[in-house]
Amino acid sequence: MEAKNYTTIYRIMHWAIAICMLFILVTIFLRLNWMNKNNVADIIQNYLSTTDQSLSQDQAIVLAKQIRKPMWDWHIYIGYVLVGLFGLRLLLPVFGEMKFSSPFNKALSAKEKFQQWVYLVFSIGVTISLITGIFIEFGPKSLKVQMEGIHKLSVYYLVAFIVIHFGGVLLAELSSQQGIISRIVSGNRKK
Repeated sequence: MEAKNYTTIYRIMHWAIAICMLFILVTIFLRLNWMNKNNVADIIQNYLSTTDQSLSQDQAIVLAKQIRKPMWDWHIYIGYVLVGLFGLRLLLPVFGEMKFSSPFNKALSAKEKFQQWVYLVFSIGVTISLITGIFIEFGPKSLKVQMEGIHKLSVYYLVAFIVIHFGGVLLAELSSQQGIISRIVSGNRKK
């Protein structure tokens, strides 16, 4: 298999999308764990128990949501950036950049077909995540609960894709495609 060199546009898009996805994943992780509204409310309640002040659990949860809101706002802002980047990513093949390969192409090896299927499923997942995110923010309130349910499933395909992607890059680097990491960083094959 011939070593692929990546254009500057390809590398910028790859890393911009990757950084946005990782940032969004961090905000999800924080919201589900340390910044969980119940955890933050417990911290507030524990602190208040050492003072002469008190809040009900419901009030502490409301305060906890306000504390974590700026972090979650960044999830939404980066989501907007990702909508723009992904929209641009879908348009670039029209200009001869970052062309998509069909997993149905008979000339591809089994490994290449698998890669293309992974990218296709990932692209569909990202599209669904972005559309549901837009619906959550701007769509009718009657669909918000359903859209949130679908949107929350995004974490599963995203984590699966990251694991498969890193695993594939590691395998490629250790086998016949040495230098793939340096090429996606600098554009040149490491000598």
